[in-house]
Amino acid sequence: MTKQISIGIVGYGNLGRGVEAAIRQNPDLRLEAIFTRRNPGSVRAESPMVSIADIQSYQGKIDVLILCGGSATDLPEQGPALAKLFNTVDSFDTHARIPEYYAEVDASARATGTVSVISTGWDPGLFSLNRLLAEAVLPQGNEYTFWGKGVSQGHSDAIRRVKGVKNGIQYTIPREEAVERVRSGEYPVLATRDKHLRECFVVAEEGADTEAIAEEIRTMPNYFADYDTVVHFVSEETLAAEHGSMPHGGNVIRSGRTGAGNTQIVEFSLKLDSNPEFTASVLVAYARAAYRLAQKQQSGAFTVFDIPFGLLSPKSPEQLRKELL
Repeated sequence: MTKQISIGIVGYGNLGRGVEAAIRQNPDLRLEAIFTRRNPGSVRAESPMVSIADIQSYQGKIDVLILCGGSATDLPEQGPALAKLFNTVDSFDTHARIPEYYAEVDASARATGTVSVISTGWDPGLFSLNRLLAEAVLPQGNEYTFWGKGVSQGHSDAIRRVKGVKNGIQYTIPREEAVERVRSGEYPVLATRDKHLRECFVVAEEGADTEAIAEEIRTMPNYFADYDTVVHFVSEETLAAEHGSMPHGGNVIRSGRTGAGNTQIVEFSLKLDSNPEFTASVLVAYARAAYRLAQKQQSGAFTVFDIPFGLLSPKSPEQLRKELL
């Protein structure tokens, strides 16, 4: 039997639980431990829970460490630090800071000869790959990315920080008329407001001024001010019953011209019941690739642009040529 790849998970939120579930679907992978900042004994889980303070003692026991922390504060610290100790995979998704983050992780990984795959998932990640592919094939054209319909965790968190809000969730919704204009072969110039609608479901605290809450949400800079935003007030029971899952998805579309002006459309789309579980499944596939790169004595930081698709699959190159090519 081929050696199972030993995996460690750092963080046990929605993404960490998704990685745990994805490993069970991949027989060539084995979960060694889950590392947490909480008291390990207080976390209910089927897998071994270990304090993150003890992570260094697992060097040599773990082939790839999957980092499941957030991009705002966790990964900027954990990514470079843990890349010195382990091969790692993460889903750092602050697009504007990826070059800076790459440089920091690359320096750490090269210093000790490890492999770190950064910014995997679906955007950045699979959407990035499809933007690159379509642009390379259709150099004369325009690219459009639409997100949703789905729950935006960052925007939902922003809602919950508004005074008088007890709980809330926000959906990003593509405007169908904009999507259809792109699919028809137009090259529309679309403002932020033209591409997406934001829909909020809010549980207000008892006695709170709901109109003031709605106005603060609609005018919030960097989150809602540039969009048409609809705010609904619902009960806690309705929020739990109707908005408890975390769907998401979207489309990458490139409209291009070839030859004597022929229109060519390339589209990649996702429709996800569970954003964290799908993101976790991408991370797990790239953990396999990270292990294989390390076996080839490679080191440093890698993005999805640097890794051949064949390294993601548990199948051999011979199988892939026979079955999928």
